[in-house]
Amino acid sequence: MTYRDSNGSVAGSLDLQQLRTFLAVHRSGSFTAAAQLLRLSQPTVTTQIRSLERRLGHELFDRLPRGVAPTAEANDLAARIAEPLDALEAVAGENGGDAASPPVPLRLAGPAEALHCLVLPALAPLVEEGVRLRARTGPADDLLDGLRAGRHDLVLSTVRPRGRTLVADPLADTESVLVASPGWARRIHRERLDRQGSSALCATPLVAYDDDLPLLRRYWRHVFGVRLTCTPAVTVPDLRGVLAAVVGGAGVTVLPRYLCQSALEDGRLVTLLDPADPPVDTAYLVRRPGAGHPHLEKAWKRLTEAAARP
Repeated sequence: MTYRDSNGSVAGSLDLQQLRTFLAVHRSGSFTAAAQLLRLSQPTVTTQIRSLERRLGHELFDRLPRGVAPTAEANDLAARIAEPLDALEAVAGENGGDAASPPVPLRLAGPAEALHCLVLPALAPLVEEGVRLRARTGPADDLLDGLRAGRHDLVLSTVRPRGRTLVADPLADTESVLVASPGWARRIHRERLDRQGSSALCATPLVAYDDDLPLLRRYWRHVFGVRLTCTPAVTVPDLRGVLAAVVGGAGVTVLPRYLCQSALEDGRLVTLLDPADPPVDTAYLVRRPGAGHPHLEKAWKRLTEAAARP
C-alpha cells in the first residue's frame, strides 16, 4: 500500500501487517489490548508500531500511564486506511476464512438495570440483521478498564472517563425519584413530608442497593440537605430487586425514573416528592476511538435514537 502524508509526499509502500496492527492500537487505545485482539505478543505489536513510525518519520502515539493516545498524524492515517483495511478484512473473512463461522459478536457492557431497560430493547431488532450481541455487567470503573483493554466494544456508563483513550457521548439524563408503595405513601403523608423533610421518614424502612445506600444518601444530601445515617432494612445488589421489594411493600427507596416509570404509571409505586431540582445522572455511551466493530456505529445510532424518543 502506497501512502502519501498530509502534505502529499509519498512515504512509499507500507507493510499491511503493520497497518493492521496500527489500526488495532488506534482503536483499542493500548498496545496490550491490540495484542489481545490480534493474538500477537505485546513486544511484537510494539516492534511493528516502532517500525511503522520509523518508516513514516514521526511518532503515531503518545505513551500514557494507561494506554496510548493517537497523534494528529495517527488520526489522519487511521482515517485514510480504516475503510480499505476493513473491506480487506471482510473479503478475507468471506473467502479466506471459515465460511461457516458466525459473525463476531458486538460486546456490550453496563449496569445490569440499564442494559435490561434501555440497551437490549433498543438493540434487539439488530439480531434479525445478523448482529450477535454479548452483554456483560459490572462496576463502571471495571467496565471502562475492560473497554480500554479491548474486552468490550461499547459501554454504557454513568461515569465519564478521563483522558483521551476513550470517546464518551452523553446519551440521556436520568432523574432519581423517591418512591414507595401506595400503602407506605398513605402512612407517610406527603404533606407531612413536604413540611418536615427527611425527619418524616425516620421511622420508615429503607430499601437500598447496598449498605452504603449510595442513591439514597445522594438524594438526602441533594434534596433535603442532610446526611443520611440510617441503616437499610433491605439490601438487594440489583436495582430491579430493590424495585420488586418496594412494590411489595418493604419500604421507601430512590430509583432511576426509567426503571420505575411503568410501576408509577400503573399505580404500583407512588412518588413521595417532586422537587424542583431532583438529582440527575448522565448516562454516556463510551467506545474506543476509531470505527471498531463493524456494527458499532449501527448500535450507537439505534441507542441515541431510542434515547431521543419521549
